[in-house]
Amino acid sequence: MASVSLASSPVLARCSLTQKQNPLSLSLSKPNCSFLSPSLPPSSLSFSRPSLDSANPHSQRPTSELLPQSQRPTPELQPKLTEEQYMKILRAFYPNAEDVDLKDIAAKLLKKRSRPKRRLEAPEIFAVVMIGSRQYIVIPGRWIHTQRLKGANVNDKIVLNKVLLVGTKTSAYIGFPVVTNAVVHAVVEEQVRDDKVIVFKYKRKKNYKRKIGHRQPITRIRITGIAGYEDYPASPLVPAD
Repeated sequence: MASVSLASSPVLARCSLTQKQNPLSLSLSKPNCSFLSPSLPPSSLSFSRPSLDSANPHSQRPTSELLPQSQRPTPELQPKLTEEQYMKILRAFYPNAEDVDLKDIAAKLLKKRSRPKRRLEAPEIFAVVMIGSRQYIVIPGRWIHTQRLKGANVNDKIVLNKVLLVGTKTSAYIGFPVVTNAVVHAVVEEQVRDDKVIVFKYKRKKNYKRKIGHRQPITRIRITGIAGYEDYPASPLVPAD
């Protein structure tokens, strides 16, 4: 940001700038800047831009942020506390509590701290299938909610043949617009209705107010397998840098 410095006493200045003009290149000789005080010399108005100082740590980005994600240094992990250390901390906060209660709380904290983090692993295979007018990402073994499939009963086996894409860990089969001979096998688990949505209409000063509830009928299906894509030409995946 540019800073304006006046050499003499405070003075009233009126400058009109357009969007195309740069404030740093403003000169007093232009007709769009007029001063109400004629005693102020033009040389007393100066513009300066702040510069980056190499000695100032706040003026430059850290070097670690400029490195790729794989080459950045990993932060040191906080050491885990033992049950005795938890008990010592809890006694400082709750001096009148019994040791049995504090021991239970310390055990819960220790168990929560030592719980391993769940990592989401990439599936072996997935597909993008079109059902009706919507597209869904399906993975074998998982279930999805779709719009109501008419004529499908519970435990019925269905075949979805509008497969737009099939992806594995090594290749991608992209359809134009569908992958030829690729099918997705699924089983109907239940026919239910979605959560209620409130539709409220109101007009002021007209004594008009309507409140309507709607539950969309949906079908829950579980994906059992993806097949028929092996003969389709595949596109190899390029690993990201």
